[in-house]
Amino acid sequence: MELPTGSLLALYTDGLIESRQRDAATGVNRLLRELTGGSASPDALCDRVSRALFPDHPADDAALLLARVQRLDVDRVATWDVPAEPEAVSGARARAVGQMREWGFETAGYVTELVVSELVTNAVRHGGAPIELRLIRDRSLICEVFDGSSTAPHLRRARVFDEGGRGLMLVAQLTQRWGTRQTPGGKLIWCEQPLP
Repeated sequence: MELPTGSLLALYTDGLIESRQRDAATGVNRLLRELTGGSASPDALCDRVSRALFPDHPADDAALLLARVQRLDVDRVATWDVPAEPEAVSGARARAVGQMREWGFETAGYVTELVVSELVTNAVRHGGAPIELRLIRDRSLICEVFDGSSTAPHLRRARVFDEGGRGLMLVAQLTQRWGTRQTPGGKLIWCEQPLP
């Protein structure tokens, strides 16, 4: 589903909209009324919804997640297809470093080079074709590597004499956060690093 820029996406649990005193339809209508109009921040909207739907304390667990859709300019996203062969890793590193230089973030290039090397190597060794590398420049740098395998990676501590097994540990140590997401065609591993 495509959402226009500026759209507000609301994800919520049933405890937010229904209770013993309010049926689900009434709760949804009230939620929509509180979310409509104005350009308040998602934080301010969450506060407004909480005050409106729960003047006292909620009787049930309730969760609300709001996100405003924003479109990034094409010059903030770089995407490359990567052949599923070990020799392709050095090319992926070089393209990532070149992109960091082009964006004016050469000082962050070393960490990006290492992260790209580890994630693309894992995709080549343990994943499968197709493999895609994407860098997204926003408030931070997001590095994504997609591969055609649904096998989820796991963080493990390598022993002293192990030849491998340190890749995700390095990624976890060098970036703010990382994660994995299953997709219809495989999986996506992402990490986020601060930009200077």
